[in-house]
Amino acid sequence: MRKLITTLAFLAVIALPFAPPVHAQENLLKDFEGKVTEFTLDNGYTFLVIERHEAPVASMVSFVNVGGANEPVGHTGMAHIFEHMAFKGTPKIGTSNWDKEKKLLQKTDKTYQKWLSEKYSPQPDSAKMDKLWDEFKSLQEEAGQYVVNNQYSQIIQRNGGTGLNAGTSYDQTVFFYDLPENRVELWFSLESVRFKHPVFREFYKEKNVIREERRMRVESTPVGRLLEEFGSVAYTASPYGRSLVGWPSDIIATTMEDTYDFFDEYYVPENITFAIAGDVDPNQIKEWAETYFGDVPSAPAPPPIYTKEPEQRGPRKVTLIGQSQPIFLMGFHTVSDKNPDSEALQLLSSILSGGRTSILYKKMVEDEQTALQVQAINGYPGTKLQTMFLTLAVPNQGVSLDAMRSSILEEIEKIKNGDIPKAALKRARTQARANLIRSLDSNSGLARALAAAQAQKGDWRAVFTKIQDLQDVTVADIQRVANKYLVKSNRTIGVIKNEANMEEADHDNQ
Repeated sequence: MRKLITTLAFLAVIALPFAPPVHAQENLLKDFEGKVTEFTLDNGYTFLVIERHEAPVASMVSFVNVGGANEPVGHTGMAHIFEHMAFKGTPKIGTSNWDKEKKLLQKTDKTYQKWLSEKYSPQPDSAKMDKLWDEFKSLQEEAGQYVVNNQYSQIIQRNGGTGLNAGTSYDQTVFFYDLPENRVELWFSLESVRFKHPVFREFYKEKNVIREERRMRVESTPVGRLLEEFGSVAYTASPYGRSLVGWPSDIIATTMEDTYDFFDEYYVPENITFAIAGDVDPNQIKEWAETYFGDVPSAPAPPPIYTKEPEQRGPRKVTLIGQSQPIFLMGFHTVSDKNPDSEALQLLSSILSGGRTSILYKKMVEDEQTALQVQAINGYPGTKLQTMFLTLAVPNQGVSLDAMRSSILEEIEKIKNGDIPKAALKRARTQARANLIRSLDSNSGLARALAAAQAQKGDWRAVFTKIQDLQDVTVADIQRVANKYLVKSNRTIGVIKNEANMEEADHDNQ
């Protein structure tokens, strides 16, 4: 039904298709200019309609320009909590009596707030806490008798809907599914109510689900634990250093009222872009948009994030000890994707580890066989704010973590010195272009890509102009960004060691 957009997505090695010639790619934008209809309602909602009449289906995407980075202090994981709530139905769907359920939900939240206040008071009264908790559980159970489970998703499925899902990252929250072209109006009906009148049905039960998700994705997963600790050490001020799924105490502390406040601030028309791709008529889409979304009042745009990560003035390190395969991380602070250097950094990551012909894969996995896996990515854990260039390596049996560090740094130094084969840059460009084009193959991928570009860069055409931006990157650009960002003072290392390799020397100052 839903998923958290995992920060480990880069670990997957994707086989990319052959990229079309450059001139064919340059024509892509011209082709889409005639297929994309863009309009904005008076209240601020932006719609993109992409005509693709090959099959009688359509993909709908709701892109909200808010994610974990926007959460208030003390409420990490709130963006993810709301993502879960959006599947709980509406005042008419998912309930047998909304009026009674709503009153009970309000009482439940007030009681939980009282329990929370007592729990964190200087001298908590355990007897009072127990009484409030019993009252809370009783109200929650009483409200639950009105819940009609899965009714929202069942309506979509009965009408031929597929792929109902959502995802939350540090930068965004996205909701999406597909419908037959003759059922697209159903999406307007359901989605408009979901954003006009959100219901926080089974809110506290769902928080338990999220806490279990945290245990599975972070606490019980070595890489998950390492990445969370790594982020908190690598970042001093940026919200990218917070837990995306949420710190346990923050999940406990977040109430329905807190989450409603978050919704009211960020789920406003000016902060949401809808994209519909498939066998649709733009004129009909515009008519439905006015009918179903036009009556939502406009609201002030959410506040931007002003916090900037201060310059790092020396190498940092985090070490975890556990019964796990040793893992090595090394990251360097870089720039957001709005900075011109981001394209060169993207190609640098591809030169180092993009596929079986890349420098690090050839050296560490194939030739020397020191690593089971090696990967580099620019854009961890997000791209809207100052991000990181991250490398990850899993050593082969008997190979030290220090050997991973030395091998990666050795190849980075070669690039800094200008040892960048032109063929490697050409392969990286081809791979980047192919990856971009592949993402546009499906209606859903196309809708999500264009919605993201429109919401975060102000123009859906940025999806296509990025291809030319990558083409313009030179060997000198790659060398320059390597020397500018991939330096020792800007470096953070994270490792997982087990008792067997605890005696390894610490060479982080080298």
